[in-house]
Amino acid sequence: MQIVLLVYIIYDIYVQETEVEEEATQLVRFSQIQYQKNVCVLTIITMPLLTHSQDDDEQYVLVASLDNVRNLSNILKAIAFKDHALFTATRNGLKVTVEDTKCLQANAFIQAEIFQEFTITEDQVGLQINLTVLQDCLSIFGGTTVPGGMSTTLRLCYKGYGYPLTLFLEEGGVVTVCKIQTQEPEEPIDFEFNCSNVTNKVILLSESLKEAFSELDMTSEVLQIIMSPSQPYFRLSTFGNAGSAHYDYPKDSDMMELFHCTTRQSNRYRMALLTPSTKALALSCKVSVRMDSRGVLSLQYMVRNDDGQICFVEYYCCPDEEVDDEN
Repeated sequence: MQIVLLVYIIYDIYVQETEVEEEATQLVRFSQIQYQKNVCVLTIITMPLLTHSQDDDEQYVLVASLDNVRNLSNILKAIAFKDHALFTATRNGLKVTVEDTKCLQANAFIQAEIFQEFTITEDQVGLQINLTVLQDCLSIFGGTTVPGGMSTTLRLCYKGYGYPLTLFLEEGGVVTVCKIQTQEPEEPIDFEFNCSNVTNKVILLSESLKEAFSELDMTSEVLQIIMSPSQPYFRLSTFGNAGSAHYDYPKDSDMMELFHCTTRQSNRYRMALLTPSTKALALSCKVSVRMDSRGVLSLQYMVRNDDGQICFVEYYCCPDEEVDDEN
């Protein structure tokens, strides 16, 4: 006898455990997450993940599969600072966009090659969903992989406009089917950040930037960044409760892979906008810091997933003010 269980997820009240008995002998234990509005339906069934027909696939405009769900969930953590996210799929892969106050935008790029299967029947597929709910679904089996242990597999399917996003997650022969209601996709902000307008660029090892943030005063309301072809070359400054703090990088530092600065720029950025990017920094191995002629900041993080594959997370941030600083 197959267990089929339907659970309506409503939004952010509590988590409770439920036991369901099959023929009075077998128990299936699962977590039921309740939310305030109907945004998701879970079906827990004991069946192989790949028990589906080819006709089922033909009705979807997007199908993507991963052998390890962490290859998606980890990259989403790097941009999870707002509840809603815009998903844009093309034949090149999946782009996930999160924005805040029209001054900050984060984009996570998961190339098509990262997926074990990536099928799209249209040139572009766009949808908006609740990112918090998606993360809860992706971690329903715990979201951790023990070395030598089993991982959670994911099959993501979408029929098109007006339909929910359907997730099939399997671990140990137990499949969870999650249907997340989609929303009208909003047009993302175009920061018009073009490579031709980039005036200054450095590439650093992420460890060095983590060290800089640990030494700067994070009570500061702003982070000042100076990029210059002459000294101080690349400087980060804060102005917090303990006074001013500066962290300088020589252009020939071992921690700097690339230094290309054509003009002196000094801009301040609100710390509250930059703080979310530290999630991406924690996962990354390298970071590219770029400024364009307007002072718009690009932080591009290179992230390796559990399988050693490369993904990218990019943050755009508008300057709070331009500083006329000759020090």
